[in-house]
Amino acid sequence: MGLLEDLQWRGIIYQQTDEEGIKEVLDKEKISLYCGVDPTADSMHIGHLLPYLTLRRFQQEGHRPIVLVGGATGLIGDPSGKKEERKLQTLEAVDHNVRGIKKQLEHIFDFEGENGAIMVNNYDWNGTMDLVTFLRDYGKFIGVNYMLAKDTIASRLETGISFTEFTYTILQAIDFFHLYKNHNCRMQIGGSDQWGNITTGLELIRKMSPDTEKAFGLTIPLVTKADGTKFGKTEGGSIWLDPEKTSPYEFYQFWINTADADVIKYLKYFTFLSREEIEELEKAVEEEPHLRKAQKTLAEEMTRLIHGEDALEQAMKITQALFSGEVKNLTADEIKQGFKDFPSFDFKGNEEIALVDLLVEAKISPSKRQAREDIQNGAIYINGERNTDVQYILSMNDRIEEQFTIIRRGKKKYFLIRY
Repeated sequence: MGLLEDLQWRGIIYQQTDEEGIKEVLDKEKISLYCGVDPTADSMHIGHLLPYLTLRRFQQEGHRPIVLVGGATGLIGDPSGKKEERKLQTLEAVDHNVRGIKKQLEHIFDFEGENGAIMVNNYDWNGTMDLVTFLRDYGKFIGVNYMLAKDTIASRLETGISFTEFTYTILQAIDFFHLYKNHNCRMQIGGSDQWGNITTGLELIRKMSPDTEKAFGLTIPLVTKADGTKFGKTEGGSIWLDPEKTSPYEFYQFWINTADADVIKYLKYFTFLSREEIEELEKAVEEEPHLRKAQKTLAEEMTRLIHGEDALEQAMKITQALFSGEVKNLTADEIKQGFKDFPSFDFKGNEEIALVDLLVEAKISPSKRQAREDIQNGAIYINGERNTDVQYILSMNDRIEEQFTIIRRGKKKYFLIRY
């Protein structure tokens, strides 16, 4: 199966500026192509992943990816999908965000070899451009009526759009032209909301380099969930690629909790499994949905890709420990990840404490009488082990790495005691 055919099967292609032209150029040569992200935060989230993973698919077929971080466009703000002006970021904040995003992109692409990825920052050519150069060399080629016809701009005319955000599409067009001229970049990839910016770039290339080879654009569909809710969001907020913002365990749990109605689509979108492997998992969803083979595979593939093999093993270890109740072998770091959202109690001091008293102080049991009954009935577990001794005194031996004790009441009610 060819690259474009594979992308079509995966449902990744939304729009193409010239379907036949793209097929012809990819059949005949290896090209350079790019995708960009603006550093609005110091980490990408999973909503950014699909265009970059698509770019990686091109790299696997021998094409060279150019990975652009928008140090300049991040200072302006893309009006796409916004009903009002973005709050402008400082140069220092953007620089900080650029460094964080660059680290994450280095995990996704191979920067070595003949078609090793190139990473660029558009501040290098846009950041020092003077106003007259911008107006004479670039603004002259993009008509106001042409820009007003763009959905991203037209949708903002009633609520208002500043000249700053109005010019964003020209800045991104300059990016495409710069990469076309200096890196022989023949294609831009982006989300469906970037269609207007991509075609503006092609318009600039056509007018400024009319006698050179043609360039192309390809967009990717908005990722949606079958139930209509927003992809990549949980009650706790976005699923970030930064392990400090979203731990590998939380990242793993997001994917493993994918609904049956979405899991095959996400396997096609986000993983590099073959068509045969995915179709086998699709059969498993239909015939053995309770085993959740597709979800487990999706979670493993994505966690390995973004965080590495060690982080995947750690996430799986935490998951198994919580499922089985065997938590005593978890490390302090694993407990921080796995019990981040569980009820917790900060125990002050280093003295010992009676189990009955701790259950009441930590609000695990509502009263001493109930605490004694819970212990006698075998409902209380300390670090995964049942304790039926109402006279039990917790000591340093009950602390995992001197930092935590995990109390379980009943089958699934966990509580974290922090020292």
